Amino acid sequence: MSTRTHPASPHVPTPPPMSDAAFRSLYRRLREQSPYEEQHDEQSPPAGRPAGGTDGPRGALARLTPQRVAAAAAEVRTGRTVSLAAPVQTARGPDDPQPASHRMLAPAPGETVSRGLHFARDSFAMNVHGDADTHLDALCHVIFDGELHGGVPASTVTPQGARELTLDTVADGIVGRGVLLDIPRLWGVPWVRPGDQVTAEDLTAAEEAQGVTVGPGDLLFVRVGHRRRRRTLGAWDPAQARAGLHPQAMRFPAERGVAVLGSDGNNDAAPSAVEGTDYPVHVLAVHALGMHLLDYLDFEELVPVCEELARWHFLCVVAPLRLPAATGSPVNPIAVL
Repeated sequence: MSTRTHPASPHVPTPPPMSDAAFRSLYRRLREQSPYEEQHDEQSPPAGRPAGGTDGPRGALARLTPQRVAAAAAEVRTGRTVSLAAPVQTARGPDDPQPASHRMLAPAPGETVSRGLHFARDSFAMNVHGDADTHLDALCHVIFDGELHGGVPASTVTPQGARELTLDTVADGIVGRGVLLDIPRLWGVPWVRPGDQVTAEDLTAAEEAQGVTVGPGDLLFVRVGHRRRRRTLGAWDPAQARAGLHPQAMRFPAERGVAVLGSDGNNDAAPSAVEGTDYPVHVLAVHALGMHLLDYLDFEELVPVCEELARWHFLCVVAPLRLPAATGSPVNPIAVL
């Protein structure tokens, strides 16, 4: 296996590319570890799935039990809160050709507001699944081989919206124990270079270095330093090159029973390690494991707080918008330490 050199860091092995056959084999193994497959075997298929709604399939969120939520809340020590979202971008850039639109509706130009009651009003619109803004992917976001997670037909996603596995699944929010694994800190670099890929071994090494253990029901956050690089060097087109997880790294959250996966990048690396599949981590996380993804988070305010407290786990609260039939939502996750 070849090696790549990181400034001020030891040689780090470069994960090899994966063939389509190897990727599909990994996909099948991980799918067998999903909560849905654990509950329904091929001989006893479910009689029917409620469409959308919190009574329907929740994917890996099934591991986020009330007991685990209560335990995460009980670990809050200081009450300090930190946002894990980046400011919404409204200017066009190489990573945001369709930026969010924000415009004022009132007061109108020239309107006199010096007397009486008036209201300032505005309008907002967003391409949810872009490469700049913090967002959550619902389980209906990824279509693979004509299906959504759990074998739901892709035909349930229509021009009018999705009918199953929508944001309604998380209408009550996601609350649990968040764990941050900092890969640039592990490697001794300011950020992971675009194109480099994080392995399962890297995640295990980060655990050990930070003195934290990822467990069942956790919200796992992997920092690659995307936001720091963007602020330092400026925006670039992450569709061409971005740091992320190698597909084999998904063995780690699967074996640990993670409920949600998030990163300050797209979770996937570019170029893809898999022949013919550009977003293999999305396929493995959302489609195979039923794991909601959080893309383009911002950990730059959280890291110094974790270092100060020598504590890399925290209560995390994620509150998506209640958008019926939607495939994702902008979010502002809050870490409470």
